[in-house]
Amino acid sequence: MSATDTLLAELKTLHPKLIDLSLGRLERLLSKLGHPETKLPPVIHIAGTNGKGSVTAYLTAMLQAAGKRVHVYTSPHLVRFNERIALAGRDRRTWPIGDDQLVDVLTRVRDVNDGDDITQFEITTAAAFLAFAETPADALILEVGLGGRLDATNVIARPALSIITPVSMDHADKLGATVAAIAAEKAGILKRGVTAVIAQQTDEVQEVIEATARKVGARTFSRGQEYDAYEQNGRLVVQFDEQLLDLPLPALIGRHQIVNAATAVAAAVNLMALGLSERAIERGLQEVRWPARMQRLDKGPLPDMLSPGTELWLDGGHNPAAGVALAQTMADLEERAPKPLHLVVGMMGQKDVAGFLGPFVGLARHVVTVPIAASHEAPHLPHEIAGLARRLGLDAEPAADVVGALARHEQAFPGDKRILICGSLYLAGQVLALQDGVVAQQN
Repeated sequence: MSATDTLLAELKTLHPKLIDLSLGRLERLLSKLGHPETKLPPVIHIAGTNGKGSVTAYLTAMLQAAGKRVHVYTSPHLVRFNERIALAGRDRRTWPIGDDQLVDVLTRVRDVNDGDDITQFEITTAAAFLAFAETPADALILEVGLGGRLDATNVIARPALSIITPVSMDHADKLGATVAAIAAEKAGILKRGVTAVIAQQTDEVQEVIEATARKVGARTFSRGQEYDAYEQNGRLVVQFDEQLLDLPLPALIGRHQIVNAATAVAAAVNLMALGLSERAIERGLQEVRWPARMQRLDKGPLPDMLSPGTELWLDGGHNPAAGVALAQTMADLEERAPKPLHLVVGMMGQKDVAGFLGPFVGLARHVVTVPIAASHEAPHLPHEIAGLARRLGLDAEPAADVVGALARHEQAFPGDKRILICGSLYLAGQVLALQDGVVAQQN
């Protein structure tokens, strides 16, 4: 076990619950550390249900295209814990924190905490703030871990910009049983005097966000009001009151990426003080990279298992809204280049399996379900997911692992096909680890 693994395992023992939404414990620890959260570069704070990672990726690429140094904080990681804390390098690229620096900041925070009650995410966030404060950068893109109002990242008193991506049902056990309740939690990141870019939302969600903004004194910059966006003639058109941007389509695949890219463009327009230009926005849309978001796997041990005409895709989407977006993307691919669709699905135990898989009814030819190994919470068992899929009308069967699932698909349909591995970011991380021949670190 590496020094990082040993230290992370130790930190998990400081609080009995993995997720316990609160700000008090972290505020106490940050005070002991000398308040590194007040010594950060301009912060772009992002909440939402779907699209946070993609918007983060677009903004990172846009800022880098403008020559800016960018820190990024995201969760969960895919393969290595270091991915969560990405630091601006001297080459103006953003890199996962190195092992030595990660152990250093985690150890310092642990020692200052001195055994007090605190969750692993909170202590990791404190360590991230320490690393960000001590490394020069022009901006910090800070992604909410869960919810917003009581998320550890919400200790930032005055970000440069707030963003709320599309809000839908997810984590109902922790955030609320209705989409309005969940929206209220996400809107908890809004701050007095700070502009909030709001992505395309349902009317119900938009009303909750606007009510919160009025209450706290935040200015909203919303899709359908202050800006709009649409695809036209193979271009992304983003329209503002006195400006129209005719941009290339984003490099990330899927109609839902029009929403995410437009959100990032609207955010960039509100960040012109950081030196963003239309040319930097264009380059960011074209140069963006974000693993496990409709990622084509065309080289490596997993695609090598498949017949030459078979496509292998990977996406970490895991809730009903993501299911709709992924099914639409697969339908669009089918229309352009027809191939039978097969799914490999693994999901965490709190996720809505039927809600995620429902959009694939009539589209997916065959579903093979798999376990998720070494995850922080109990996943759905493969036979449970397969049973739910069959009740929806999908042809489904369980397998022992991803390799076995791909073998089942090859046996059932040896010709050309399109396979999508989906249902969990944790599963996506394990797939990428298989591709790289390493073991994914536990979340």
